[in-house]
Amino acid sequence: MPRTHAARSFAEIVRRTIRVGRTITTSSPSRFAIVVFSALILITTALLSLPVASADHRVTPLADALFTAMSTICVTGLATVDMATHWSGFGRAVIFAGVNIGGLGVLTLASIMGLVISKRLGLRAKLIAAGDTNPMRAHGGPVNESQTVRLGEVGSLLRTVAISAFAIEAGIMVLLLPAFLLDGMDPLTALWEAPFYAAMAFTNTGFTPNPGGLAPYASNYYVLTVLMLGVFLGSLGFPVIYTLARHRWHLRRWSLHAKLTMITTLLLFVAGAAVFLLLEFDNPKTFGSMDAADTTFQAFFLSGQTRSGGFSVIDVGSMNGSSLLVGSMLMFVGGGSASTAGGIKVTTLAVLALAVISEAKGRPAVQAFGRRIPSDVQRVALSVVAWGATVVAVATIAICQITKYDAVDVLFDVVSAFGTVGLSTGVTERLPDPATYVLAATIFMGRVGTVTLAAAVAATSRTQLYSLPVERPIVG
Repeated sequence: MPRTHAARSFAEIVRRTIRVGRTITTSSPSRFAIVVFSALILITTALLSLPVASADHRVTPLADALFTAMSTICVTGLATVDMATHWSGFGRAVIFAGVNIGGLGVLTLASIMGLVISKRLGLRAKLIAAGDTNPMRAHGGPVNESQTVRLGEVGSLLRTVAISAFAIEAGIMVLLLPAFLLDGMDPLTALWEAPFYAAMAFTNTGFTPNPGGLAPYASNYYVLTVLMLGVFLGSLGFPVIYTLARHRWHLRRWSLHAKLTMITTLLLFVAGAAVFLLLEFDNPKTFGSMDAADTTFQAFFLSGQTRSGGFSVIDVGSMNGSSLLVGSMLMFVGGGSASTAGGIKVTTLAVLALAVISEAKGRPAVQAFGRRIPSDVQRVALSVVAWGATVVAVATIAICQITKYDAVDVLFDVVSAFGTVGLSTGVTERLPDPATYVLAATIFMGRVGTVTLAAAVAATSRTQLYSLPVERPIVG
């Protein structure tokens, strides 16, 4: 009897666990994302902790294994150990696989697998996929259908995600392979490093498999241009790639999201290069020793990498404090929505800028390209910026208190973690374990996304069926 009772109790616990797990994974795409991302990070941490994962066959400390796993799954590129020398072939293979999984997005990847197996998507899978490819789908409240991906288009969108990701990475690999071979690299090494660099570029991660990183290619404009192109395509976002695949150069048919993403991305790219050129042209440790052509190219390369790429040719720690602040601003913005980039996203910045312009002109609504942007989108944009700034501020204060490092250097690395960029002033490699865990949590918050977290919390909120009296506080 005691055994029968124990068996029934165990079976009941299993049923309850399954029921709770099913509720978490099906009630909200955002909650499902958090659960799956957490599970993947724990699995990757366990794999990287194995002796076979390190080059010296020793167990990697938990703080380093967890941080590397977090940086891998969240496609960040920051590291507390030397990526080129610490990990074995097995460890690098784990990192390569984790970067690709994280870059595609767990929800999108799961939907693609379901599409391949069943050849069609059910309603629930379509809703989940729509929630991942369009953050507004995960936000509570009504969504303007002109700004969303319709359910009938989700199947085509997922095929575009899979095909575009594979095609872009394969294309980057094909472009890089001859350059590596002509540079004298061993063919077997080139066959490994070319796809590795391709994945790191498209997923906007920035890990480098060779000692010295991009230093051997600092003057190789061809390699740097190919990597910059891969970073640019990865940071656009799958909805924009989907729009470009369908309408190509028919600009009038582009969605408002695609237009805002492309325009804001190009403006930040050019403006960032101009500012870096102005601030660093006389710095002998960065651009000061280069001629005009090299300086201009490296300024554009740095501008693109601070948005999300994470590759670095110059020593970031040697940049002027003013340049580090500008880089922090660019990293905080990040790339496009539903992309491999992090940050608050360029469309968030565009919506807030349009709101300011509309308010200055006295317009009753925010408008762009003949379309009206609803107020709920503006509220989400404000929430994203406020939440992101709060995360960055708290993490910066905590790490500064733990380490007593220079605040500008710490801020740069914290914003790099939140924006899942991967550039570092050298602070990350010197962090003690408590500060390492704080920075790892910042990476997770940046990758999961402020909108996703807000949606997970908002899913439990109740609708208010009454209106309170109006009173206007003094603002400004």
